[in-house]
Amino acid sequence: MSELKEATFYKKTKSGIQCTLCPRFCFIKEGERGSCGARTNINGKIYSIVYSKPCSVAIDPVEKKPFFHFLPGTKSLSLATIGCNLKCLHCQNYSISQAKFEDVPHLEVSPEQVVEQAKNAKAKSISFTYTEPTVFFEYMLDIAKLAKKEKIKCTAVSNGYINPAPLKKLIPYIKAFNIDLKGNAAFYEKICEGKIEPVLETIKLLHEKKVWIEITNLIILGYNDNTEEIKKTISWISENVGKDVPLHFSAFYPCYKLMNIPPTQPEVLIKARILAKAQGLNFVYTGNINDSDGRTTFCPHCGEAVIKRKNFFVIENKLKRGKCPVCKNKLPGIWQ
Repeated sequence: MSELKEATFYKKTKSGIQCTLCPRFCFIKEGERGSCGARTNINGKIYSIVYSKPCSVAIDPVEKKPFFHFLPGTKSLSLATIGCNLKCLHCQNYSISQAKFEDVPHLEVSPEQVVEQAKNAKAKSISFTYTEPTVFFEYMLDIAKLAKKEKIKCTAVSNGYINPAPLKKLIPYIKAFNIDLKGNAAFYEKICEGKIEPVLETIKLLHEKKVWIEITNLIILGYNDNTEEIKKTISWISENVGKDVPLHFSAFYPCYKLMNIPPTQPEVLIKARILAKAQGLNFVYTGNINDSDGRTTFCPHCGEAVIKRKNFFVIENKLKRGKCPVCKNKLPGIWQ
């Protein structure tokens, strides 16, 4: 049985013990847990209760994260613990992200064992995903440090709700982030019990530090499908992180506390993809629908279809060390 791990980011104040890992800045009373459910106060110190205790470990195609410009066609060991620092009403993994630690079966897997499992599975990467990796920060960081020594790349699929100091500590060890940019400020407040500003700052900091980023926007009818708002999101991405960041528009299906909302029609996502391309983004994809163009990577220089995918699998990859075979243009991404 592994012991609890003392948390890295917290401080003692006149008002009590405060977690400084994410923008919630929870004050955690003795014996209680933070909003994420993964950190607790024991004798005036904050501990991670999920360290080395994942509730999910699986081997996935890296495209499932989704990453389309990161080691295409390879396997990724995917890992999560319980917990999340947002309360999204549409969470597809709510059974673990919003659960109490005691209510979900977990494994005992040390960072060393995680890396060994990745090696045995011949996975090219380890992905921190399914729930919010920020809440198991210490576990993620220790795994990523070991993985780097073994030349295994690490990725994080994150809501971006993390403070700058811990993010900067992660950056040397996480090769790629897929950040959920969920909607506008009102969407974050109404649907996620959070704020958009920290997410935008995370994306800008990652871009500034030259970390590979892909962005996902799950479109929910009646909540964030307004054309003008989608245009604003596209413009923000273009102006702040450039035209080469891959943007994934994904379809919502009834889930958790939004069971009354119908699935997103394919034409809504296809329209969003066309809008983003028209506004100058070079790599725009669609997920959870049947849209062959939305699963294909095209060379922005000559238009050649360089990577074709079906669902989460690469069926053709023409890139040679990241270069288009026709015009020799180097596409942005991590290709090897």
